[in-house]
Parts: sequence; structure tokens; C-alpha cells
Amino acid sequence: MSMHRKWLVASLWLALGTSAMAAEFDTSPPPSKFDVSPLQSDQTYSGFIVTYKNGSSERGNAAAAVQNVGAAAGHAKLGGGASAFARGLNVRYGRKLATGADLVHTDRALSSSEAAALIQQIAADPAVEFVEPEYLLKKVDGIKPAGAATFTVPNDQYYASYQWDYLVPNGASFFDNTLNANVANWGGANIQQAWSLADGTGIVIASLDTGVTNHPDLNLSLANAGYDFISSAAVSGRSTNGRVAGGWDTGDWVTAGQCGAGQPAEDSSWHGTHVFGTAGGEITNNSTGMVGTAFGAQVLPVRVLGHCGGSNADIADAITWASGGSVSGVPANAHPAQVISMSLGGSGKCTSGSVLGQAITGAIGRGATVVVAAGNSNANASNYSPASCAGAVTVAATGITSARAYYSNYGSIVALAAPGGGVYKNDASTGTQATTGFIWSTINAGTTTPTTATYGGMAGTSQATPHVAGVVALMQSYRLALGKSLLSPTQVTSVLKSSATVPNVTPSRTKSIGAGIVNAYAAVQAAGAQP
Repeated sequence: MSMHRKWLVASLWLALGTSAMAAEFDTSPPPSKFDVSPLQSDQTYSGFIVTYKNGSSERGNAAAAVQNVGAAAGHAKLGGGASAFARGLNVRYGRKLATGADLVHTDRALSSSEAAALIQQIAADPAVEFVEPEYLLKKVDGIKPAGAATFTVPNDQYYASYQWDYLVPNGASFFDNTLNANVANWGGANIQQAWSLADGTGIVIASLDTGVTNHPDLNLSLANAGYDFISSAAVSGRSTNGRVAGGWDTGDWVTAGQCGAGQPAEDSSWHGTHVFGTAGGEITNNSTGMVGTAFGAQVLPVRVLGHCGGSNADIADAITWASGGSVSGVPANAHPAQVISMSLGGSGKCTSGSVLGQAITGAIGRGATVVVAAGNSNANASNYSPASCAGAVTVAATGITSARAYYSNYGSIVALAAPGGGVYKNDASTGTQATTGFIWSTINAGTTTPTTATYGGMAGTSQATPHVAGVVALMQSYRLALGKSLLSPTQVTSVLKSSATVPNVTPSRTKSIGAGIVNAYAAVQAAGAQP
């Protein structure tokens, strides 16, 4: 199929200050109509997400949308000066997002300043409700141990030796085999005790991440039922653009410079496999390996992160689909999730008009509790997305001492914390790495594509998030066992906060980690006590 048939295209010479097909709009739209906060000076942008007002002709007319964005490009005079005559800017239609927004692409990548100018010009159109760039979010990178231990013959001994995060936070000794010493455990999430009440049966957790790999210690019953929402071949690693069925991780390795000038090469992370196991995917009490939080639940893998990250447009569609909403061109989800876990993020505030904000609001409206990572930048989480999206349960990370991990984001937007690993002895910001400084779960030994299933440690708010997602599944499972209706996402958040453990190490007043550290047993009890 030719490009002319496949795409709606509008060619505008950038020197044009007016368009015969579009009116000149006010060039100072109110800030509430656009968001340029995700733009980074060292990145380029070629995708723009435009939400037209309900009732506008552009809302249901792709050609009109392309025409108006093309006119905005002309008005913005991108490139400037005489050189503008020599360089046309083509605008082509991408697709309609599940939120109702339109994704359009320019034929060349724009600098952050050019993108900002175009966004503001698009927003000046009275028919536009909101406009934002398409940008890549990243997995909230887990910190890996130096010389990390891996296990090729796993068995139950690893629970007792590695998974401090599942125990009661009462100061009991936990032997750290790296330090060769006992460590007081004040940071556990009291998950083991919660298993006396519930195991997650009847609940689906959607894990939106890099996907999952084959592993003998994972419950992969929904792996093929998951979906790969990555639409770009450059990000998915496939030979062509387009989404495919199945939530499998084929690797997210990158070469030097692939994700931008000066960016280093990285091996595949198997990040999605790690958080999948922690949330509840890890088969538990099977004389093999380790354990997962809500091991009786079903975990649905949804691939949204690949090489260099994942698009906010793709992630928004995945949130909608995972929670039971409709996405054009994608089969209906036969296993709608009651809990969505997202250990990913990027710079920029999440506004109600953004596609991530709209998608999360929609998911909550369908009854899904959305749990997200606060981020690993030691900064205020209100400046990161989706951490700052309204209604999301934003999770900070703590270590075995109960102190906030040195890397964890913080602030009033944070609902509570969970074990994410403090990396170093005594949860310090530097020093000797400790076994108890990490969260241990399933990974893969491959450096690019998957090879041998194994186990390993990571630390981050990425690791804290699936603990909370799993606890939510335990809470809702207990409700089902009692013959009660599921709690609403608002009720879930309230219970999580009210039942949280007060940290043994008093948090900084200026770097809040929310209500405390998640306490699975107390949360499940409290959930069951609700009418």
C-alpha cells in the first residue's frame, strides 16, 4: 500500500503565515489547553496527541484534524528565515486513541523548542480541548547488585534467605549473607501473615511493563492472553510497526547511542519478569525458588516498554484495554483487571486532560485500582508521570530499616511506601551493598533475547509498586471469600493508607512517603471489615 493511501498527509511550507484552509488563531492559548512539561532539551519529537472538543467537526474527522495541525505547523514558522522555504513539513495521521484523542506525526523530528511552539499553536485552535507531545516513558530502572547472585537450581530455601520484604516489620533478625550478619527487619510488608486470610484468588492483576519471559516458577496462564501494545517497530524490535497478541518480553537491550546521543549500551533488563513475579506471578509453596505476593491471583502481562522505553500514547491505550475498555484494532480483553501495576514513568506533570490522566480516570471508573511507581530520582513525585496522575496509588520505596530509600521520589502525591530495597548496608546512600538491600524475584539470564530462567535482585520504586498491587489483590480476594462486593478504588486507597505501618525510622518532613509502609495483613483485615 502506498504512503498516499495508507496515510492522510498535509504538506505545508513553513514560511506560510496563513492558510487558505484554516483560520489564524490566537497564539497565546491558556496553559490548561496544553502540556509541554514532558519535553526534554536533549530529545526530539515527531508525535503529537490532540484531543478535540466533543461536538467539534475535527473530533470525528481525521482529515480535518491533519489539516488543522498542518496549518498550525505553518503558523508556527518552524525552521524560520529563508530556510523555511526549502523545507516542507508533512503531517500524517497516526490513529485514534482509546481516550478519543488523535495521534498525528510530523515527517521530521522536532527539537523541544520547535515541539513546544507547535503544541502551543495547535492549542490555539478553539476546537482543541488539549494537546501534548507523544514521548517515551521508561521503566523505573531497578538498581542491580554488584556481582548479583543468580540461581539456576532454585528451591524453597531462597524465601528464607532472601525475601525479607514478606515478613513482619518487628525488628526481628534477618541474616544477610553478603554482610554475614543479622539485620533488624523493620521494613517488611507483613505479607506472609496476610496469606492466612487470602491469596489473591479470583483477582486479575495487569502488569504493564516489558512483558514476561518463560520461567518454570511463574504462573503464565494468561501470558498469551496478554497483549503487546508497542506500535513502533523501533521500540518493539519487530520488523514492522503494529501491535501483536501476547504479553511476552522479547528483550529491551539497546546499543550505544540508540536512545539518544551519549546514551550507553544496556543489556535486556527483564524488568517485567521481575515485577510480574513479585505482584503474584511467582508460584508459591511449590518447593521451588521464591514467592509472590498475591500468588493465587492471575497476572496478565501487557507489554508497553521495549527498546528505549514506551510511548505515552501506547501506554494510555494499554491502561484502557487492561481495565476492560475498548481499543480500536485490538480484541477485547477477556480478563479485565481489578488491579493495574505500572513500574514506569517519565518527567512531566500528569494533567486531567493528558492521555495518561484520561486513561487512568477511565480505568478507575471501570473499577480498577491503578498502582504506580513514584520514581527513582530522589525528587518530588508531583513532577513525574504517571506518578502525579489523579486517582493513582503512588508508591515510594523503603528499605529493611524502614527508611526511605535514598533514590525514592517523595512528596504529598505519594500515597504510601513499600519495600523497594535500600541497596546499601543500613539503607545508606553509599557504602557496602547488602543482600537485604534488594528485592529478589524472577529474571532471565539473556543479555539480549531470553535464554535461561533464573532469579536476581533489583531495587527501586519499580519493586515497591508490585508489592502494593499484590496487596490490593489480597484485599479484594478476601472480600470475595467473605461474599462481599469489591471495594472501589477510592476505598482501596483509603484502606491502604489507614492500615499502613508507621516507619521505625521517622521520615523527613520535607520528603514525605505518604501514610507509611504497606501492611498486607492489616490491609486485608481492614478490607474484610468494610461493609
